[in-house]
Amino acid sequence: MPRSRTCPSFTAPRSRTSPSSTAPPSRTSGRAPRALAAAVVTLLALWLPAVAAPTAAARPTGAVTAPSPATVTVTGEGGASAQPDIAVVVAGVEALAETPRTALDTQATAAIALLDAVRRQGVAEADIRTESVSVNPVHDYTDGAARLRGYQAAQTFSLTVREVGRTGAVLQAITDATGEVGRVNSVTFDVSDPAPLLARARQAAHEDAHTKALQYARLSGHRLGRLVSLSEDATGYPRPVPPAADAAAGGVPVAPGVIRATATVTAVYALD
Repeated sequence: MPRSRTCPSFTAPRSRTSPSSTAPPSRTSGRAPRALAAAVVTLLALWLPAVAAPTAAARPTGAVTAPSPATVTVTGEGGASAQPDIAVVVAGVEALAETPRTALDTQATAAIALLDAVRRQGVAEADIRTESVSVNPVHDYTDGAARLRGYQAAQTFSLTVREVGRTGAVLQAITDATGEVGRVNSVTFDVSDPAPLLARARQAAHEDAHTKALQYARLSGHRLGRLVSLSEDATGYPRPVPPAADAAAGGVPVAPGVIRATATVTAVYALD
């Protein structure tokens, strides 16, 4: 029976150092991180002033402002006219009597006659307004002594006549209806809506200001630039301007004239 061969066995030489043994820590292993941190701090100390210096140097020590542009300031004036389309008549009655009641009754009778007369002349009810009613004692003074003369009752109306041509006829009707106790205090011609007239006056004032500014720009060797500011200084309320001759359509002669409005503005333009 053949014998089995046994393979020779080899054993690796054992290391002098046990695998489980740990090498002792090096004395220089803890110094490296500390040295690296110190180097970083040093570099930062050297780098930060160099970075901050240009920023501080770049800051301006004082604000530099651009020169103000050249401007021209002018005043413009303008006006506009229109024919009046209404007449405002202030009229009334006054009555003197011995007692307040008698004076008031006499005044009331005359006032009714006045109102009937103007209504027949076409004055609308909405255009009739009572302005005042009064009853006052009247005294005569002789040698410093006062003596009661009686009592005076009065009433005043504001009447708007919307047909200017009939103003004279309305005045004549008032005096015919009231006789000696009738009073006409004033007659004023006007426009019922002054807004369009004032708008035309403002436009004329604006155009006048622009024309003046354009001339000053050329005289100074510039071109007229944009409008910087515009303010209205004054606006004249429409007022009557009497004509050369009276104009009436019957009754008491009246002169309606024309209504004129004015405007003044101040404009500031830039010069290029």
